[in-house]
Amino acid sequence: MTDHSPTDLTNPSYAELLAKIALLEQQQKQQQDAYQQRLREQQQQYEKQLKAYQVQIEHLIEKQKLLIHQLFGQKNEALTPKQDHLGKESALEDLSALEQIKDNAQAELDNDSHTASTNELVNTDSQMLITQSESKQTDTNSDDNKPAKPKRERRIVIPDNLEVRTIIHEPESITCGCGCQMKQIGEDVQDKLGLIPACFYRERHIYPKYACQHCQRQSFSKQPIDDTQNQNHRLIQAKVPAGVIVKSIATAELLAHIIISKFADHQPLYRQSLIYGRSGVHLSDSTMADWVGRCGVALEPLVKRLHELLLTQPILHADETPVNILKFNNNKGKLKQGYVWAYLTPQHCQSYGGFKAVVYDFAESRRNEHPKAFLDKWQGQLICDDYNGYKCLFNQKQAVIEVGCMAHARRKFHELHIKGQSLVAHEALALFQKLYAVECQIDALFEKNETPSPRVATTVVAIRQQHAKPIAKALYRWLQEKRLGTTKNASITKAIEYCLKRWQALTRYLEDGSLPIDNNWAENQMRPWALGRKNWLFAGSLKSGQRAAVIMSLIQSARLNGLDVYAYLSDVLKRLPTHKDKDIDELLPHVWKMQ
Repeated sequence: MTDHSPTDLTNPSYAELLAKIALLEQQQKQQQDAYQQRLREQQQQYEKQLKAYQVQIEHLIEKQKLLIHQLFGQKNEALTPKQDHLGKESALEDLSALEQIKDNAQAELDNDSHTASTNELVNTDSQMLITQSESKQTDTNSDDNKPAKPKRERRIVIPDNLEVRTIIHEPESITCGCGCQMKQIGEDVQDKLGLIPACFYRERHIYPKYACQHCQRQSFSKQPIDDTQNQNHRLIQAKVPAGVIVKSIATAELLAHIIISKFADHQPLYRQSLIYGRSGVHLSDSTMADWVGRCGVALEPLVKRLHELLLTQPILHADETPVNILKFNNNKGKLKQGYVWAYLTPQHCQSYGGFKAVVYDFAESRRNEHPKAFLDKWQGQLICDDYNGYKCLFNQKQAVIEVGCMAHARRKFHELHIKGQSLVAHEALALFQKLYAVECQIDALFEKNETPSPRVATTVVAIRQQHAKPIAKALYRWLQEKRLGTTKNASITKAIEYCLKRWQALTRYLEDGSLPIDNNWAENQMRPWALGRKNWLFAGSLKSGQRAAVIMSLIQSARLNGLDVYAYLSDVLKRLPTHKDKDIDELLPHVWKMQ
């Protein structure tokens, strides 16, 4: 048997070992490469997820900033607003308290001084809200040596149309030190504002009965009575006047007050019941709810007629806002989001012979079927936002022309500006501000002039063409230039694309003097609902929401026409039971006149 050296390369076992080692090294290298590849893929995946999380976090931070601004920030969208300090009311209360302390101290000094003259007492009392008679001349001898104080602008707190209850305060003695009687040489008048809480009264209706004594004697004497005579004439009595609620103890004035308190002042019925209880009148909320429901049914024909007349107008606003509805399923109440839609005429509709009115439509959803049903067969120009629910109206069959809202377009840049997400948003806001400055010039020429007058559409168009149209062109060029330098998912890109896609609708007001620049007029008519839902929280049912829409339509339309809502509603509730259907237009807010 021959022995081989360990280093002998010709040894077959040694060669096999080298081949195995090379194979193992190759396998190890492949495993390392595969492991490194997996690590790189996992790292890329984690980096991708991290970027997605970062984008999501930034998006949530933006929402949080916007929410904080909506809750605690300034509601005015002015570019350079003047911020009032948050404790303004407390500061004013503190200032009033200090002034009251000063007045009390001065009054004590005057009472302790035996040599005080009448003029000094007048100067002390002049610190209060005093209205002096026109014949009274102020004594300026003592004021000449004092430095002049700047006069603060005073508001008329007490209107002139209130009832005046005069109380005369005579001195304890008008005997002079010399023994003679003093004569009155003038007077000071001090007006104070008083209040009488809700004052109930009992309205007693008496129906006298009248009978013919001759007929009665014939009846007692059993004499024959002529059957041709109307036996009903033996007893005569006035008929009970027709009321909006049959056999109800509530007068039309009380019903109007309850309705206005609920739908205009946003006082739920249970709160009204507590308020009335303090006056000694106990009305349950269930009783008042019955009254409100019956009045809503009685007023419904007026709103239907108002709806018909609204569809004859060439220009309308439209807007919507959410309102919760209580729905029961298996005896369990659950809130579902409904919507109230507002349709109204423009603010300056008198320029083309229109009338001011708003009609609310309460619906259980935000689907496009609701505006399509309300505006069925209507043709004209609709001022609205970019909500898809209105898109079905803008087709050749419906013949409705879309008019955009410049305030919505501006608001998107304003949100980016206040959150500090864009360095160029202020440039767009400056251009929007110039467009609104032109509208302010138009307002100053007509409604806000010293002698207000209705708008003239041709004049408005001429001003807009001369001043606003060049600004709009500059804004359009700016939007196009900035769009080329922004990424697809950037917030500023969404704001820019909103304007570019709707540019024709946004600038349509430049060619028509009857069109407004934005849809803020419709948003203002939604404020009563926004305030109301903070008090009553939700509608008890779909029917309840529709009844509220009926009553709110009349109340808000009366406000738009400058009417006293209480006088209007109480008069309508009186006349409605006996009013002829063919004369129903006389009870509409824009036609109504007090009888």
